[in-house]
Amino acid sequence: MGGITMAGLNPNTPTPTAMTVHGQSRELEVAFNDGAEFRIPFELMRVYSPSAEVQGHSPDQAVLQTGKRLVDVTALQPVGLYAVQPTFSDGHDSGIFSWDYLYFLGSQAEALWAQYEARLLAAGRGRDDPMPTRAGGACASH
Repeated sequence: MGGITMAGLNPNTPTPTAMTVHGQSRELEVAFNDGAEFRIPFELMRVYSPSAEVQGHSPDQAVLQTGKRLVDVTALQPVGLYAVQPTFSDGHDSGIFSWDYLYFLGSQAEALWAQYEARLLAAGRGRDDPMPTRAGGACASH
């Protein structure tokens, strides 16, 4: 893999010391062992899910997510000692959120929101627009 480390397996990655799902405010609160604490909106997690279903297998295959403002996390399962796998109220459950990815989402939330809004604008879509139905072309393995 060259100089690339697998998500969540970098020995320098801060690890969570506490994690709380806040259903009413729709946020995942994560405290890390380096003292950082983040409240990550479920919508941000869903829009930036690391799954192939959202990210595609390359950047040009990424699927712009819309209509996720009111998405909830209905379950949160541990994945080994390096990640969690949320189930969202819209049925999406294939994203595995490593500790370093959660840290990235929390620490870069403002920039990620701006990037998301720019992608929406460029696509002529609104944040609350329903997801378009796909007649085909989805990855056969998902």
